Amino acid sequence: MPTLAHGVLTGHLVALEPMELRHVDEIAAAATGDRSSFRWTVVPDGPDEAEAYVRWLLDDAATGSVAPFVQRRVTDDEVVGCTRFLNPAWPLGREFPDEVEVGGTWLNAAAQRSGVNSEAKLLLLGHAFDVWGVQRVAICTDARNDRSRQAIERLGAGFEGVLRRHRRSAATGRLRDTAVYSVVAPDWPTVRRRLESLLARHGDPSA
Repeated sequence: MPTLAHGVLTGHLVALEPMELRHVDEIAAAATGDRSSFRWTVVPDGPDEAEAYVRWLLDDAATGSVAPFVQRRVTDDEVVGCTRFLNPAWPLGREFPDEVEVGGTWLNAAAQRSGVNSEAKLLLLGHAFDVWGVQRVAICTDARNDRSRQAIERLGAGFEGVLRRHRRSAATGRLRDTAVYSVVAPDWPTVRRRLESLLARHGDPSA
């Protein structure tokens, strides 16, 4: 039966824990403070929104359409954001997906530009390619989100184009144009080396 089964993905800077209801208060706390970078992503504001956010993702996880994580900083054991696998596809009929997207990512201001995002991407892509054996990982963003697009391009993901009026925008509530990037299996060794290089320069603004 097709599955997105996974456990905790642990690195030196961040541990990606499968999201559970017990994380609601920590997610609410992580989303406080400077929210200026949250324009393009759905990020809960307060405990009630955090609970609704977690229940929404867990409902989708129960159907196999997403695999959500909290991002826990290793140095102080603090939850600093969330990310997830989404939109899996099984065209080859295997147990694990042949294609998946990485997205829904946000980090609080204190965790940005700290290496956490680079390591989280390394963990997610590593799990997708090395454990699930996917052939393609998509990374998508609002076409107007220049900062996100630059970060995706620094990873070495290939630009595939813009899908017009494709998804609901967190910024406006209307349909947005989506910039689509991908890493395919032959790209993965090069992308992994790029991410490892970014992590070796811990604190690089690209991280």
